[in-house]
Amino acid sequence: MLPRCPVPQFRNAPRKHGRYGVRPSQKHGMLPLETALGKRRVLAGGLLGFLCLAIAQPAFAQSGEPAAVAPATNSGDTAWILTSTALVLMMTIPGLALFYGGLVRSKNVLSTLMHSFFCAGLISVTWVLYGYSLAFGPNSLGGLVGGLDFLALRNVLGQTNGTIPLILFVMFQGTFAIITPALISGAFAERMRFSAFALLMLLWSTFIYAPLAHWVWGGGWIQQLGALDFAGGTVVHISSGIAALVTAIYCGKRFGHGREPMPPHNLPFTVLGASLLWVGWFGFNAGSALGSNELASLAFINTNTAAAAAALGWMIAEWLKSGKPTILGAASGAVAGLVVITPAAGFVTPLSALVMGALGGVVCYTAVSLKPRIGYDDALDVVGVHMVGGTLGALLTGLLATRAANPAIELEGGLTLLVKQAIAILATYAFSGLGTLVILMVINLVTRVRAYREEETMGLDLSQHSERAYAFGGGDPVTAFAGEPRPAMIPPSLGEQFTLAVEGISPSAISRHWRGLCQSNGTPPTPEFKQVYANLSTVRENHFRFRGGDREEIRADLEAIFKEVTPGATVRIIEAEQDSSLPMLVGV
Repeated sequence: MLPRCPVPQFRNAPRKHGRYGVRPSQKHGMLPLETALGKRRVLAGGLLGFLCLAIAQPAFAQSGEPAAVAPATNSGDTAWILTSTALVLMMTIPGLALFYGGLVRSKNVLSTLMHSFFCAGLISVTWVLYGYSLAFGPNSLGGLVGGLDFLALRNVLGQTNGTIPLILFVMFQGTFAIITPALISGAFAERMRFSAFALLMLLWSTFIYAPLAHWVWGGGWIQQLGALDFAGGTVVHISSGIAALVTAIYCGKRFGHGREPMPPHNLPFTVLGASLLWVGWFGFNAGSALGSNELASLAFINTNTAAAAAALGWMIAEWLKSGKPTILGAASGAVAGLVVITPAAGFVTPLSALVMGALGGVVCYTAVSLKPRIGYDDALDVVGVHMVGGTLGALLTGLLATRAANPAIELEGGLTLLVKQAIAILATYAFSGLGTLVILMVINLVTRVRAYREEETMGLDLSQHSERAYAFGGGDPVTAFAGEPRPAMIPPSLGEQFTLAVEGISPSAISRHWRGLCQSNGTPPTPEFKQVYANLSTVRENHFRFRGGDREEIRADLEAIFKEVTPGATVRIIEAEQDSSLPMLVGV
């Protein structure tokens, strides 16, 4: 049985094979020293190195014991993994941040960018303190999680993982740990309070990601089972996708979802982010070969081929269904193809990668298209792309993996490997899905998960961070009340329509007073204004049209609002709109 994840070599631990399944005796192997020099030259070099170290000092013996002699590193492999590490970090900041940031409304773009940036900061710290040890330490608790041998990166300096420094492998894997929880944020964009988000990222990365990474890459039971995951089909995409589905359902739909249009506010941001993801994914997949070799080259071309085929597949499917292809569809398709090929990048041929990409584009487009019928609000299509795409890729790996691509795999594609892949997929569904639900319930006991309606209506940029992305008008006053002016032709909610007429006050006075209420005046809005505004559709002179809500309560609230200006003002309910030709009051 070949483990799929490199195990650090220290304290004379036995050498194990890389996570991509290449044996040391093969030309792609993590330990090419034996084949290049022969056993005698390795022994002589090892003895010479030992003498040099003994003369100098006990190097990096952080545990107080003499350090074991580490195999020599390869400068070419090290240079490539350093590059790959930077590429994978670029996938989160700025790649994912821009991709998600462009898809939300302008009032939520900063909060969305903050999600990715915060993950880069938080997980970078926790990964060094304990995350890496939980993921890649020796089996603990029956193999459910790694031990604490690498707590605060003890026993890491001076050690190697194959032909690269172990400390570099720590950082490379850390970039995977950063992007995975950040992916989840797209599902609940525009409606989660930041305090809850911060706790979710901390707890999920600790109790879901780290154990799952250990199962698949760190010597855990899925690795021992023999399921294949070259670069994160289960660990990254399926785990984040199912967590996204659970979180989206738990949080509920955005206010106005299905009734108000919520188009992307900046598609160039999204396309730029998708392009950075495409380029960064070469580090994600080709870097997972952990060396500068033919296997990395195979993963590189498979990654590019699948992304291109999926972009075309999504675009063609969209073209046939809606009559026009879109740049958003092409960008989404490329990301879907990258997701699908991730678990298979080092196990399949380029022709298989092309097939996987094309299928991924069509299948993920179909999954996203079905979202309105199913009824959940996955704001940025994390479920349709990452959960569905990751599942498809893992299953196709079980069918298409071949020794022609990677001679080290023990099982080629077929029923046996497909069953193992399915077991790994279902285990990831159950562990990540149920675990995410428990974490959300615990967080909600500490702090409210879902933003209040007032916070969401105002926008999370202002309500959570006191910032806004675009200072139109050279820094004009920011609206301080919980209710954002919107186009009058968009009804605020479902329900019966009715119209109220304000009498005893001139239309110009009505206009001035109403506009004043809709602007920042240094005081919070009154409860009467909130109640009226929540159901208001349009204003024409002295006629206020509403959709939904209790007629009499709204009438009384509106009357109270205008009695502040004219004590004799009254409001009456009229059944049919009159004078429909009257001009609408702009900004309602």
